[in-house]
Amino acid sequence: MRDTQASSRLGKVFRLFVMAVSGTEKEFTSGNINRAIFLLSVPMILEMMMESLFAVVDIFFVSKLGKHAITTVGLTESMMTLVYTAAFGLSMAATAVVARRTGEKDSDAAAHTAVQSLYVAAVLAAAIAITGIILAPDLLALMGASEEVIDNGHIYTRIMLGSNLIVMLLFLINGIFRGAGDAAIAMRSLWIANILNILLCPLLINGLGPIPALGLKGAALATTIGRGIGVCYQLYHLFGGKDLIRITNRHIRPDIGVIWKLLKIAAGGTAQLLINTVSWIFLVRLIARFGEDAVAGYTIAIRIVIFTLLPAFGMANAAAALVGQNLGAGQPDRAETSVWRAAFFNMVFLGLISILFFLAARPIVMIFTSDAAIVLHAAQCLQLVSIGYIFYAYGMVLSQSFNGAGDTRTPTLINLVGFWMLQIPMAWILAVNYNMGPSGVFWAIAIAESCIAVAAIVIFRKGWWKQVKV
Repeated sequence: MRDTQASSRLGKVFRLFVMAVSGTEKEFTSGNINRAIFLLSVPMILEMMMESLFAVVDIFFVSKLGKHAITTVGLTESMMTLVYTAAFGLSMAATAVVARRTGEKDSDAAAHTAVQSLYVAAVLAAAIAITGIILAPDLLALMGASEEVIDNGHIYTRIMLGSNLIVMLLFLINGIFRGAGDAAIAMRSLWIANILNILLCPLLINGLGPIPALGLKGAALATTIGRGIGVCYQLYHLFGGKDLIRITNRHIRPDIGVIWKLLKIAAGGTAQLLINTVSWIFLVRLIARFGEDAVAGYTIAIRIVIFTLLPAFGMANAAAALVGQNLGAGQPDRAETSVWRAAFFNMVFLGLISILFFLAARPIVMIFTSDAAIVLHAAQCLQLVSIGYIFYAYGMVLSQSFNGAGDTRTPTLINLVGFWMLQIPMAWILAVNYNMGPSGVFWAIAIAESCIAVAAIVIFRKGWWKQVKV
């Protein structure tokens, strides 16, 4: 009897998994909440897993090119976080507004919102691309790069910053699909982009037959080509598909009112990540005081951290979409219950990952490099940063839930205090004043992120976010 019941439960879970990946379920404002979380979060988690796999694969191949290449990627990634910041803020705004219109059953308004967000992305990307292409060597020097790093890596930086529109659209359009509850399309677009990158990366870096070995430039081209094809897939479904979001000629007209609404919400989301990004850049610059081995170790460790945090962020994105749709449907209590349950599931996942990192940091890092000095810094970073994973689990879900409700002001203020008034001063004091070196920076990350999560929990319980109108 027990075997039969277990088999029945596994069969039910498998059927739900197939439904989630195929995207056949579009209604998340009614029925069982756990079922809604599962159906919406599975494709988002798989989407983020593929994005996190990209980060690890990229650094795996680049690490074979030496510490100068690793350092170039680390410094360029710090600059690219500005692109991610703008893309994330705009994507967040699009998700919030599209989810609210979807919950209200107004698909025309949702499609119109999607088009207006594309206009904003194009303008932002053009400004970043021009700056990056012209000033790439100067930007690397500003980040503390050595002459060797600048000579070997400035073309990589130019390609990455110059093609930032692709990154911005990939983030933004997936945010549109998530808001509409069409997470399966968002998942598939990232799978296409990153599978292509995984295939192209070793081919373009090392060369094969008539294809020359391009080294670090090959890594940048592989990323750009893979993501570009993923964006083409997204645009097909936006403009030519038969999905929840269907853009037609009547939606193309620029609408200053909608653009302004998106910008106001995006400003808060962008400010959140901008605050985080400035802190991130400061930390990289601080670690650079302790040599290239420290920067390379930090770069590898953070890529591994991202590998585990991005799937967890998929759960947070699911919570944000559920909040937006349920508030649009006039069900704030269902929205809140969805958030707490998603946060608990996230805590279980990241709690297990933190144990793995604490026990097996060195073997994990040695997959990417055998340099003893780099391994030492990377393993230490993994162990210390993962101490706060249980807190991160709740913090990321609650912050995204504020954003999904259109309340970007609250998490912005939390980030401002947590990163600029706590993390940055603490990192400097521990690393420099107390001579702890890079480990002081790692401790500051764990402590600050944990405090941010606790603050988010306390404020979320007050329920102000339920009254936000978008």
